[in-house]
Amino acid sequence: MQFEEIIKSINEHLKKSSRPFYSDFYVGITEDVKKRLFRDHQVNEKTDWWIYCHADTEDIARDVESYYLEKGMSGGNGGGKGKGETKYIYCYEINEHTKERNE
Repeated sequence: MQFEEIIKSINEHLKKSSRPFYSDFYVGITEDVKKRLFRDHQVNEKTDWWIYCHADTEDIARDVESYYLEKGMSGGNGGGKGKGETKYIYCYEINEHTKERNE
C-alpha cells in the first residue's frame, strides 16, 4: 500500500475506537506483525482495537509511523531491522494489559 492509502485505512479504523486522543494509541513498524502485536505488545487479537497494513516499501512504513508519532501517538522511530524488510505498520489502543516496550 502507498502512504495515502495506509493513512486513510488507519484513520477510518480510528473512528471505530472509543478513545478520542492520538496519545491513546501506539504505532510501530515491524517485519513480523503478528509476533509484534500479539506476543511482544500482548494485544488481545479478539477483543482489543488494532490494525496493521503492509506498505509497499520500508520507507513508506517509516513515513506513516513518523506521521502518527508527530500527531501524538506513543511509539518511537527506528524500529525493525532496517534492511528493507520492515514493511508492516501497526497501531493499537493502549490498555492496562498491553506492553508498550519490550522487557
